[in-house]
Amino acid sequence: MTTLNSKQRAYLKSLAQPLKPILHVGKDGVTEASVQAIEDAFNTRELLKLKVQESAPEGAREIGEVLAEQLKGVQLVQVIGRTLVLYREHPTKSKIELPPS
Repeated sequence: MTTLNSKQRAYLKSLAQPLKPILHVGKDGVTEASVQAIEDAFNTRELLKLKVQESAPEGAREIGEVLAEQLKGVQLVQVIGRTLVLYREHPTKSKIELPPS
């Protein structure tokens, strides 16, 4: 997958705005269990909102970048405070149609 352009990123931000965070990263940071939970969530969703707890060892941007590196095809869309949004297109049944590049 190519990187998102500004139009695509803005579109995904608008879709993510009403979403509630479905996963939390806590004091242990990015663990194998949290990576697996995010991977499982991407089986049913294309856009995820995560919350980083104050006790996390790293900031939200650093955690988002680590997750984007560890999970294949995942892109960091947005970081606001301790909340981050991740996107990965579903390989077979994509529900989100991105604006053209």
